[in-house]
Amino acid sequence: MSLLIYNIGMLVQAREEPPAFVAGKAMSQLPVIADAWLLTEDDIIAAYGPMSGMPEAVPGMKTLDAAGGFVFPSFCDSHTHLVYAGSREKEYTDKIRGLSYEEIARRGGGILNSARLLHETTEDELFSQSMARVREIIGYGTGAVEIKSGYGLTTEDELKMLRVIRRIKLESPLTVKATFLGAHAIPELYRGNRDGYIDLIVNEMIPAVAAERLADYIDVFCDRGFFTLEETDRILTAGAAYGLIPKIHANELDFSGGIQLGVRHRALSVDHLEYTGDEEIAALLGSGTMPTLLPGAAFFLGMVNPPSRKMIDSGLPVAMASDYNPGSSPSGDMKFIMSLGCIRMKMLPEEVINAVTLNSAYAMGISGTHGSITPGKRANLFITKKIPSYEYMPYAYGTNLIDRVILNGEVICF
Repeated sequence: MSLLIYNIGMLVQAREEPPAFVAGKAMSQLPVIADAWLLTEDDIIAAYGPMSGMPEAVPGMKTLDAAGGFVFPSFCDSHTHLVYAGSREKEYTDKIRGLSYEEIARRGGGILNSARLLHETTEDELFSQSMARVREIIGYGTGAVEIKSGYGLTTEDELKMLRVIRRIKLESPLTVKATFLGAHAIPELYRGNRDGYIDLIVNEMIPAVAAERLADYIDVFCDRGFFTLEETDRILTAGAAYGLIPKIHANELDFSGGIQLGVRHRALSVDHLEYTGDEEIAALLGSGTMPTLLPGAAFFLGMVNPPSRKMIDSGLPVAMASDYNPGSSPSGDMKFIMSLGCIRMKMLPEEVINAVTLNSAYAMGISGTHGSITPGKRANLFITKKIPSYEYMPYAYGTNLIDRVILNGEVICF
């Protein structure tokens, strides 16, 4: 099926030959075409250009009037935990009363609370709850999402989460990548036996995940109070032996060494990075590991912001993702993530758009097919309501500006 979209106010992130990602000064460059058309064939972008050269519609071709709205490539949300059971708003009240993330975790809240809820929830109910969030993020303009396990903390419950992620991949129009995150926290049963839980991850969980081909990536929460460098190294090494590509939660709570360890393991991305200094930046430069910032978590928890301005000015690329999860970032609104990048981290509108499209696609391992408006790439797009400029997207932080969504070349009703 062909779809011709016309009367586009502006095509944003239109690149004929896009790089895998943009870094440093190049992050402030954003190619656009004003007064444009775009043609898709089946699920692929076929061509685009200015309205003055628009081709004529042929019999059987669908047409769509953008009415002056802007067309963006769909957001690529490269770090989420959106498969979870229930919610944790009572901990939200604890945070308001002054308890820290770590204090809540020590009291059996946080990740362990989500693990208890997930254990009590059937796979079908977990899938139903998660699909509601999938529909939500599609409506916010997300077309590709990475989803982590990590609220299971037993072999069977981790597999349950990953099977739900597989069902989402099969039954939703989203592009989905799955990450095994058994090393999200030490479960209560192993409080006095950390080595026993690491053994369980390495000797039982990873082989079981690999046997069912349930994950693309492996992740570890390498930070103060969670998993040490030595534990992380052992887990990532074991995962790599089964073909699981490394990612790391790093430096959210302190200078953990997780960034440098991620680079040594050739991690696709290192994520959070609130605590990033000169040594971490030096390790990342030229590494191929994508620094991925999660400003929703820093905002919700009242933590320091990642030093994105220093990172970009030093020549690094930066991606941003929502960290959608019940405890520290209960939102999958990538437009709001862009606003946080601009307001709280002093990133330019062009930089945040690159961070949530091209660079976040790289952080998901899909930059060859997603993240820009390019002939041959997946036809995952959204059309905005009529807006004055692309800068208006992060500027109007409380307004949903998405008018229509196209995924795999099909207009989606949400």
